[in-house]
Amino acid sequence: MSRPVSAQRVTRFGTTVFSEFSALAAKHGAVNLGQGFPDFDGPDAVKEAAQKAIRDGVNQYAMGMGAKDLRNAIAEHAARFYGQQVDPDTMVTVTSGATEAILDVILGLVDPGDEVVAFEPFYDSYDANITFVGATARYVPLRPPDAAHAEWWFDRDEVRAAFGPKTRLLILNSPHNPTGKVFTREELEFLGGLCAEYDVKVLSDEVYEHIVFGPAKHLRPATLPGLAERTVTVSSGGKTFSLTGWKVGWIIAPPPLRDAVQRAHQFVTFATASPLQAAMAAALRLPDAYYAELTATYLAKRERLLGGLRESGLTAFTPQGSYFILADIAKYGFADDIAFCRHLVSEVGVAAIPPSVFYSPEHRHLGQGMARFAFCKTDGVLDEAVKRLRAKLPRK
Repeated sequence: MSRPVSAQRVTRFGTTVFSEFSALAAKHGAVNLGQGFPDFDGPDAVKEAAQKAIRDGVNQYAMGMGAKDLRNAIAEHAARFYGQQVDPDTMVTVTSGATEAILDVILGLVDPGDEVVAFEPFYDSYDANITFVGATARYVPLRPPDAAHAEWWFDRDEVRAAFGPKTRLLILNSPHNPTGKVFTREELEFLGGLCAEYDVKVLSDEVYEHIVFGPAKHLRPATLPGLAERTVTVSSGGKTFSLTGWKVGWIIAPPPLRDAVQRAHQFVTFATASPLQAAMAAALRLPDAYYAELTATYLAKRERLLGGLRESGLTAFTPQGSYFILADIAKYGFADDIAFCRHLVSEVGVAAIPPSVFYSPEHRHLGQGMARFAFCKTDGVLDEAVKRLRAKLPRK
C-alpha cells in the first residue's frame, strides 16, 4: 500500500479550464477568445523602462514590501484617481501579480474554520485559496439582467443569509470577471453595512479598474465610509498596461491589515522582479491621455465583438467593465456550456470559456447556459472570430 501522491487540498483541482481550451484552440487552429490576456503589447515607454533598469543594475532582490519608488507610484495613483490618501511605507505591499496578492490576503486574514463570502461566477483562484486555508466559501450568485434589472444584480436577502458569526472575509470583484458588472455606490454601501455588522474584512479585487465604460463608474470600496478601515484593495498592472506576463501586483490596506498580508507575502514570494517594479512605477505615472485611450480602445473592441456576436445569432450581455462578454447559449440545445464550447472550438473554429466552472456545484446550472468571450484582442482577430461565427454557428 502506498500513500496518495497529492495532498488532499489539491485533489479536487484538475487542469484549469484556460489550459484545456487554449490547448484545444491550438489543436484545431481556432481563434482564441478564451483566456483573458491581450494579444498585443503594452506601452513602449514602459518596456524601455524595464530594459533600462536591467542595464542599470536593478537586478537583485527588491525590499520585501516592494521597491520604494513603486510604492510611491501606487500611492500617487490612488490619490490621482480616487482621492485616496495612502502611506507608501505602511499601507502598500508589492506582490507577484494580483493572484499572489489574493492568496496573501486570504492567508493573512482567514483561519481554518472561518467562512468567506464571495459572489459567483468567481475568478477561479478565490475558491482554491479558500480551500487551501481550510475555510468555507459561502457563494452568492449574481443574476443576469432581466425585466426588473438593467444590469447584473444580486438578491440582498441571499447576501444577508450568507453572513454569520463565522464570516471573516467578503471578496468583492469590481469591475467583475466574467460578468462585467460594476458595483454601484448603493450596493457597496449595503455590503459595507453588513461587514460592519458582522465585523468582516473586505478583499476588493480591482484589476480591471481602468477598463470601465460609461455611464458606469468604478468606485473603490476603500474610499467609502465604513469600508476604509476594513478593506484590502488588490490590483495589478497586467490588465491596465497589457503586460500580464510581468506579474506585478499590489495591495493597499490600513497598517494592521497590510501587516497581516505582508507576513504571508514574505513567505510566498518575498519579493517581485526588481526591474519590472521599476518599470511599473513608470507605467502608473503615464499621463491621463494613456488611461483615456485605454478606455476608448476597449470600448471600440467591446462594440466590435458585441455586434458580431449578435449578428451571429447569440444573445450577448453588454459588460459595464472588464474585457469579457457573456452570451446566452441556451437555445442551441447543448447539454451544457462545456459541450457548447467544445463544439465551438472544434467545429466553428472559435475558442470561448464555459463559465459554469466559475460557479460552486450548488449553482453550476446558472452558468451552463452561457459562454464567455474575451475582446482583449486585435481587431483582425476579433473580425476573424466573427466571420467564423457567422458562417458556422447555427441560426436559432
